[in-house]
Amino acid sequence: MKIRDYQDLKVAYIGGGSRGWAWGFMTDLAMDGDICGTVRLYDIDRPAAERNRIIGGKISAHPEAVSRWQYTVADSLKEALTGADFVVISILPATFEEMRSDVHAPERVGVYQPVGDTVGPGGFMRAMRTIPMYVEIAEAIRDFAPDAWVINYTNPMSLCIRTLYEVFPQIKAFGCCHEVFGTQKLLCRMLEAQEGIPGVQRQELYTTVTGINHFTWLTRASYKGIDLMPLYRRFAEEHLAEGFSEGQDDNWMNNSFKCAHRVKFDLFLRYGAIAAAGDRHLVEFLPPWYTRTPETVSEWKFGLTTVDWRVDDLRRRLERSDRLISGEEAVSLNGSGEEGHLLIKAVLGLGDLVSNVNVPNRGQIPNLPLGAVVETNAFFGLDRIEPVHAGPIPGSILPLVARHVYNQENTLRAALTCDRTLGFSAFMNDPQMGAVSLEDGRRLFDDMLEAQRAYLPKGWFA
Repeated sequence: MKIRDYQDLKVAYIGGGSRGWAWGFMTDLAMDGDICGTVRLYDIDRPAAERNRIIGGKISAHPEAVSRWQYTVADSLKEALTGADFVVISILPATFEEMRSDVHAPERVGVYQPVGDTVGPGGFMRAMRTIPMYVEIAEAIRDFAPDAWVINYTNPMSLCIRTLYEVFPQIKAFGCCHEVFGTQKLLCRMLEAQEGIPGVQRQELYTTVTGINHFTWLTRASYKGIDLMPLYRRFAEEHLAEGFSEGQDDNWMNNSFKCAHRVKFDLFLRYGAIAAAGDRHLVEFLPPWYTRTPETVSEWKFGLTTVDWRVDDLRRRLERSDRLISGEEAVSLNGSGEEGHLLIKAVLGLGDLVSNVNVPNRGQIPNLPLGAVVETNAFFGLDRIEPVHAGPIPGSILPLVARHVYNQENTLRAALTCDRTLGFSAFMNDPQMGAVSLEDGRRLFDDMLEAQRAYLPKGWFA
């Protein structure tokens, strides 16, 4: 891309009615003076996209904005994608009613999921309805924007990226997730609490990232030559029993997205690597050690995010959307903390960057299958992403990670072929389902599939 095009970029935003990610992305763009252009918002809920067009315009017109972006609403994927330089995907697959089944139906067999969007019975069902949507999106990108860079934020992250490459192998797609950022920030707080070194920013750390999305691990970590692994061991031992938190905003009891990091500390002391995601995500990749009952969850000091909470949160976001559109609430320019706009600049040649990313395995993790989507650091530069070699996953955690990699491959095959036998095998092979009988598992599988009927290919019910 030539320099003159930096000020006339075309971005297609699929899921452009988003009440969270979209606003943050719009704000980050407005605060960066190096690039500008047009964002085409496409959403099956067109009125939501129209509302974001208005909000995007207000953000871009803010007196402190240093970049002016135009926001339009597209009537089709073709219209949104044609000529796009970048594609951002952030969709909610189906409705909260399907999510209610994902998260809460398994509770009848004693499976409690803090999130239910990546693995486990909830993650499996979400994948079943998301993968067909991503087949359609991948085909549209292939047909209308084959040279565009594609940034995915939707979960289940690994299977969304895997589907894009399965359908269109030449796609230039990668997945962004901020979970690793939180653990890097924890290491910064550790440096202040343990070593009296204040003000360290996560970007100043060197960390080796390995694993799969929401089940990532740091196998090395340092700061200005200081090996952080021994410090983290001491930190984990000191805070395992009670956890570690700072102030009201970091209190797991007041925010279901927070945790006291007890699960991270326990995993480190058992496996020797730093688990690098929120506790609520990490526990879903494991047997129900930390989730056997709601009381167990509470003892480990993280929360179960109910769908009722999500419904109420959406209500609050819609109310805020009304206030922003009417002018009752003024837009503010507070950066999201995400790196999407920085990654866009990097592949445009406006500054190299190293960050964690989800892409197919090209050998960056040599003891996981080639082609499986993994999460490691990668170098972002002019029109390229080069995964950083993370080395083999340590033998202590390899069985935990590999099980999910192979199960995700089977999940993809089941979704693409509507294969109930393979689907049920993948469903039951998840460690969360280890204590569930085959009979109870079968009934749960059938009932949860039925709850997704409106969003599944007819082949599932032939």
